[in-house]
Amino acid sequence: QVQLVESGGGLVQAGGSLRLSCAASGRTFRNDPMGWFRQAPGQEREFVAGIRWNGGKTAYADSVKGRFTISRDVAMYLQMNSLKPEDTAVYYCAAPRNFSPTILTSPGRYDYWGQGTQVTVSS
Repeated sequence: QVQLVESGGGLVQAGGSLRLSCAASGRTFRNDPMGWFRQAPGQEREFVAGIRWNGGKTAYADSVKGRFTISRDVAMYLQMNSLKPEDTAVYYCAAPRNFSPTILTSPGRYDYWGQGTQVTVSS
């Protein structure tokens, strides 16, 4: 059974930092793109960052560019700096079932999702 498990969320003041991790079990995603999404209450799930299978290419939502950094080795990470109250959301990691050569930014393109980790940024 494939599982993605996020960790690292929490409560932080505006301007602070958090590092999220996503660990996979049940299969390897070394050859697949992976992504981070977030969902705030009453809002749709939105793309935050994505990374190609070899880590050589990344993509970010405009709202997080310059503040967040996605990376991967045996797990996937999201380093979040200069956090703002509007970054408050449940953050999810995701992976597709099939190989894609490109970074996927639509939630519908992903098949596997973690349970989410809450990030709360206080003002």
